[in-house]
Amino acid sequence: MINFPIAKINLGLNITGKRDDGYHNLETVFYPVPIKDALEIHPMDDAFPSAYDCDLKVTNIPIEGDEQKNLVVRAYRLLAETYSLPRIHAHLYKGIPTQAGMGGGSSDCAYMIRLLNESFCLGMSEDEMICHAAKLGADCPFFILSRPAYAEGIGEQLYPIDLDLVGWHIGVVRPDIPVSTKEAFSLVKPCPPACNCRDIVAQPVETWRDKLVNDFEKSVFALHPEIGLIKERLYSLGAIYAAMSGSGSSVFGLFRDSIELKEEFPDMFTFTCRL
Repeated sequence: MINFPIAKINLGLNITGKRDDGYHNLETVFYPVPIKDALEIHPMDDAFPSAYDCDLKVTNIPIEGDEQKNLVVRAYRLLAETYSLPRIHAHLYKGIPTQAGMGGGSSDCAYMIRLLNESFCLGMSEDEMICHAAKLGADCPFFILSRPAYAEGIGEQLYPIDLDLVGWHIGVVRPDIPVSTKEAFSLVKPCPPACNCRDIVAQPVETWRDKLVNDFEKSVFALHPEIGLIKERLYSLGAIYAAMSGSGSSVFGLFRDSIELKEEFPDMFTFTCRL
């Protein structure tokens, strides 16, 4: 069976406090974006000589490190602790750029849980899948439903919101600049925002520019001015709202009309569509 993990953008991202466990509390709005990976699994023949119960192959975008530590494999192993799962082959085709602040790895993890549940009739409810996903990463629960949501805590406390950007055009640019999430967090000074992002996105998009803030931008733009220049360029191209997603390095813009970005950013990943 196959499914198609999608990406997300952050509409506002405020780091509100440092936790005793070393993590940070935040406030953000997650919004799904149809940049997609493809994830396919099928049972492994008993005679197939693999050392792994979940034999993962990743293609299109190179993934650094041991594939057996990938969140897709970790999701399989987590469910295998509770459910009787067959050995499987898994093929992950990466279309979502890595280290982009768009949740690609978290999405793959959540969609693996969904795929295993459906493929092998595990009978998990949405809440049960969300509970499992939360054990693997703060962003993972969002992708079980992949619906607009307001998030608190470390990103795992989700609240549905009525936010519809259908009809808007989105442009995404991801430069070839890796951003360390750990370093980005270390440079942010936690502070409650003047206005909650959930309240801001309830207003027209035209009002967001001076109100809806990603707290990572200040430190990331200082380290990598090229990323800040991308945001400025999207505004000059007509974006009504533009921001960095997550801790970067992707930057997105919302436009009233269709937009082409390949010629503007020829050496970078770009994506455009009508939402």
